[in-house]
Amino acid sequence: MARIFISGSSTGLGLMAAELLATQGHKLVLHARNPARANDVRQAFPGAEAIVAGDLETMAGAKEVAASVNALGHFDAIIHNAAVGYRESHRLTKDGLPHVFAINTLSAYILTALIDKPQRLVYLSSGMHHDADANLDDILWRKRRWSGSMAYAESKLHDAMLAFAIARRWPDVLSNSLEPGWVPTKMGGAGAPDDMDQAHRTQAWLAAGDDSKALVTGRYFYHMRPLAPNPQAKDVTLQERLIGLCEELSGVSLPA
Repeated sequence: MARIFISGSSTGLGLMAAELLATQGHKLVLHARNPARANDVRQAFPGAEAIVAGDLETMAGAKEVAASVNALGHFDAIIHNAAVGYRESHRLTKDGLPHVFAINTLSAYILTALIDKPQRLVYLSSGMHHDADANLDDILWRKRRWSGSMAYAESKLHDAMLAFAIARRWPDVLSNSLEPGWVPTKMGGAGAPDDMDQAHRTQAWLAAGDDSKALVTGRYFYHMRPLAPNPQAKDVTLQERLIGLCEELSGVSLPA
């Protein structure tokens, strides 16, 4: 059975994926933004091996989470689930970064770079990424008027780009991305029309499935079926620019 870490798993799809994986016999380490939320998820999911607490909004917080995960030993799979949604107002973090970018894009990069390599990496994107532009010339929103929905869509495109860049750079790791659908979670809103019962299954399958369709890399999925991503996600030049920007901002380099 696999040992799996899921970021942003105190509620929503992260917790749902953890609950599904636990029924399959896997060991789960979850993540919450702060000790209070960690205590809440410990009550909701007492079967977790451990709960890591740390705020991914700041670079220091993301680095501390990575260190805490490494201190627990090796993981077979990591699901990068942590994110904020598409209705966010413009707000800068302590690092001076738009918080949507800091949480959805940069923290995923930092955790990827600093947590010891697992066998599988899973990155949650969104259907909104299909119509987004990476906007790497203004990734920090200094030139444009803020749009929460656009910032979210861009960040989810970045996550897919990161998944495919890792698949290319680390051939010994299965790295994939997916969209869970627009579902009625706290982030998605009560009126979201997609199938909640399917929303968490693809990430669990990619993290621990043993059939040949899950044992792939550099792919994009929707409800356990391959789907073509935004073409920019597969653009190697854009991938490398994104990694370079994240490395410059965070001071963290991807291992070779």
